[in-house]
Amino acid sequence: MKTPKVAVIMGSDSDFPVVKKCLVMLKKFGISAEVSVISAHRTPELAAQYAKDAEKNGIEVIIAAAGKAAHLGGVLAAFTTLPVIGIPIKSSTMDGMDSLLSMVQMPKGIPVATVAIDGADNAGILAAQILSLSHEEIKPLLQKYKEDMAQEVIKKNIAIKEEAKTI
Repeated sequence: MKTPKVAVIMGSDSDFPVVKKCLVMLKKFGISAEVSVISAHRTPELAAQYAKDAEKNGIEVIIAAAGKAAHLGGVLAAFTTLPVIGIPIKSSTMDGMDSLLSMVQMPKGIPVATVAIDGADNAGILAAQILSLSHEEIKPLLQKYKEDMAQEVIKKNIAIKEEAKTI
């Protein structure tokens, strides 16, 4: 059985603290990640070539994290038919709104599925959900993850009810 593989690309190494959360999620679901720093603006030829070669290199989903103008996801999506998930990174300019809008306002034909600003966890989960369509072994892991989340909420509900009684 082939291990599912995702490319996690960031526009700058300064994006790595956010991207780490995505890598943790991918690992939780048994998905390997190829991590790279590629700039849409400073290394556009490298970005184009990476996207063109991604599928033949075993990549099944591309996750692109970028801040400010945040064109990385769109540039990669322009050169591949693989699904591309964008993580807009919060920047000092507009608190990440610039990044978010750069990703969600893609022109017809070049979609980039975009998660919340700094939403790296959700990018990893979304990649797992996409990959679960062709990798059945991921489905029970996703189900367990959702069940665990529900149990956390139930425990917090009980705890808050008890605390509220003391007021």
